[in-house]
Amino acid sequence: MGQPARAIFNLGNDMSANEGTEKAITVISGVLGPDIHIIGNTILSYALREAGFNVVSLGIFNTPEDFIRAAIETDAKAIFVSSLHGHGEIDARGFRERCEEAGLEGILLYIGGNLMVGKQDWAGVEQRFKALGFDRVYPPKTRPQEAIRDLRRDLGLVGDGDAEAAAR
Repeated sequence: MGQPARAIFNLGNDMSANEGTEKAITVISGVLGPDIHIIGNTILSYALREAGFNVVSLGIFNTPEDFIRAAIETDAKAIFVSSLHGHGEIDARGFRERCEEAGLEGILLYIGGNLMVGKQDWAGVEQRFKALGFDRVYPPKTRPQEAIRDLRRDLGLVGDGDAEAAAR
């Protein structure tokens, strides 16, 4: 990737997510529910690929079952859910439970975007989605490197200090 694109995505160094491994770590990304807002999800998927992850991008109009099926088929370690239409809480209800029923007890679940209608206290929104079983919850305008740093940390690929350096 050229320097202009690297600067736009603020990817920093070329540290691979799979350094020392033979196979890329797979993650699933997509937009949940009746939502056509794909740009942020596309940017995140691109940044994850540039960071060395194998990304299976589902696109728009996905059900939890679509994400789960893709995760099972690809042996994914994490699912990135995007929702910008403001009804993320409704669409995401039962997501963690469905994952567990399908045998994906340990999969990492991340969600981000404009998750609720109207202006709401972000701490409360984050708490609600964590109660739904999401490991990480991101507000609108979160930079891709923040999610990549968290993913590396959550997968045990780097320590806290290493993750900070890798995100720069």
